[in-house]
Amino acid sequence: MAAERDVVGVVLGFARTLRAAGVAASPDRVEAMLSAVAALDVLDPTDVYWAGRLTLCAGPDDLDRYDAAFAAYFGGEAPRRTTPAAQKPPTLASSAPLDAGTGTGEEGEDSPDLAAQASGQEVLRHRDVADLTPAEREHLRRLFALLVPATPMRASRRRRAAPHGSVHASRTVRRALRDGGEVTRLLHRRARPRPRRVVLLVDVSGSMAPYADALLRFAHAAVRARPASTEVFTVGTRLTRVTRELRLRDPDRALTASGEAIPDWSGGTRLGEVLKAFLDRWGQRGTARGAVVVVCSDGWERGSADLLGEQMARLRRLAHAVVWVNPHKGRDGYEPLTAGMQAALPSVDAFVAGHSLAAFEELSGVISRA
Repeated sequence: MAAERDVVGVVLGFARTLRAAGVAASPDRVEAMLSAVAALDVLDPTDVYWAGRLTLCAGPDDLDRYDAAFAAYFGGEAPRRTTPAAQKPPTLASSAPLDAGTGTGEEGEDSPDLAAQASGQEVLRHRDVADLTPAEREHLRRLFALLVPATPMRASRRRRAAPHGSVHASRTVRRALRDGGEVTRLLHRRARPRPRRVVLLVDVSGSMAPYADALLRFAHAAVRARPASTEVFTVGTRLTRVTRELRLRDPDRALTASGEAIPDWSGGTRLGEVLKAFLDRWGQRGTARGAVVVVCSDGWERGSADLLGEQMARLRRLAHAVVWVNPHKGRDGYEPLTAGMQAALPSVDAFVAGHSLAAFEELSGVISRA
C-alpha cells in the first residue's frame, strides 16, 4: 500500500512539472497515466516514459516539452527527435539519482527506483539554494529552465464581443435593423484582459550573493514568458537595467551577459538611494505605474532606512502591488528585525520567501494573483 502511495506521489509531482513546462496534464489524463503505470513495470523507465507520453500529451506541440520535463524530473536525458518507431525513451541510469537525505548521488543499477529518485527531486525543490552542492545547483538549473511564471492580467479599455457582459447598444441596434427593426437578441461585450507589467528589482549585493543566481534565473524565466511586459533591474550601490540581456533565450548566456553588465556585483547595499533613482528615472515615467513591482532583497540597508521608507511609500502609491522577496524568510524563526525591512514592510502588499525552487513557484502564484 505504501508503494502505491509512492507511485501516485511520483506521478502527481511529474504532472505538476509538466504543467509548469506548458503541458496541460489535466486530471483525467493523470488518472489515465496512473492506470497505465499500474498495468506496467513501474521500475522500467521505458514503460514509465511511454505511459506518460501516450496519456499526458494532447498533441505534437507537447512532445518536446514532455521530453524536457521527463529528463529534468527523473534525472535522465531527453530522447533525440526521430521517427516514432525508432524513438527511444531517456535512460535514467545515465545520471546519478539524488539521495533524499543528502542530495548526493550514486550510480544507478539496472532497474533504478523511480520513486526514490522523485523523492530526492522533491527534497531538492525545497532545499535552500545557498546550501546546495555544485552538482545539485546544476540539477536545479535544469528545473528553473522549465519554470513558467504566471502573468497578472488587467482589464483594458478596449472591449470585444462576448456572450456575457454589458450590452453593446450599437451592435444590438444594427442587428435589430437587419431583423426588420425588432430586437430579437441582446449582444454583449466585455473588457479584453491584457498582461499587467511586472518589474523585478534584484539585489546583487554581497549579502545576497548566494541567491543572486537563482533570483536572476527566475527573472529570466519571467522575461522569457512575457518579454513585452516584464522589466528587470539589479540594485546594490547603483541601478542597472538588465532586461535586454535577460531576453537571450539560453539561461546561461543570459546570466553571463547580465553579469558583464552589472558593475556593482557583490558590492554594498544602498536600497533607499537606488530605489529613488529607479523612481526618478523609470517609475515616474510609467514603468512602475500600475505594475506589480517585486523587490528581491534581504533588507540589509547601509544607507538611510528613513530614505528607504519614504521611497517605498512613494513606490506603493505608483504601483498596483508591491511584493518583497526575502530569502531568509524561509528559515525557521526568522523575524524581519533589520532597519531596512522595518522601514519597507508598511508599504509591502506581500512578503514572501525566495530561498528554494518551491518558494519561487509560490512567488509566481503571488504575482499572478496580485
